[in-house]
This record gives sequence, structure tokens and C-alpha cells, in this order.
Amino acid sequence: MTKSGNARVRRGLIQLAWRFLRFQKESALAQWYRARTEGLKGSRKTTMIVALARKLLIALWRMVTIGEVPQGVVLRPTM
Repeated sequence: MTKSGNARVRRGLIQLAWRFLRFQKESALAQWYRARTEGLKGSRKTTMIVALARKLLIALWRMVTIGEVPQGVVLRPTM
């Protein structure tokens, strides 16, 4: 996710990462983020949320292509 990429996509992925942290607290990706940002403020958390967004994009791609659900993620049942 470089700054030379599409700004709307980048912002959307970062918003998705914040939402992911809020609603999937027990997932491995959320625990990875929290372990690296404990006690930190400001720019370091911003840098790490971009890293989480990238990891989340990769995890979602794997889920769509091969059906591998990220560890600890709880999916809603289909209706």
C-alpha cells in the first residue's frame, strides 16, 4: 500500500482495518496489532494500522480465493 496507489482504496482499507480491530478483537491479526502498539501513541499506531490493513487485505484475498478463514475471525452465519 504505497502512497502512489489509489488514495480511495488506501483510505478504504485503513477504515476497514480500524473496523476490524473494533469488531474482531479475538482474531490473530487484532492481537498482532495490539501486541505491537501497547503503550504507543500517534504516528507509530498510524504506521502499524497501515501494516494491519495490508495483512488484512492478504487474509481477505486468501479467504476469497482458497477459502482460508483468518485465525480467530468469527463470521456471521448465512441466512
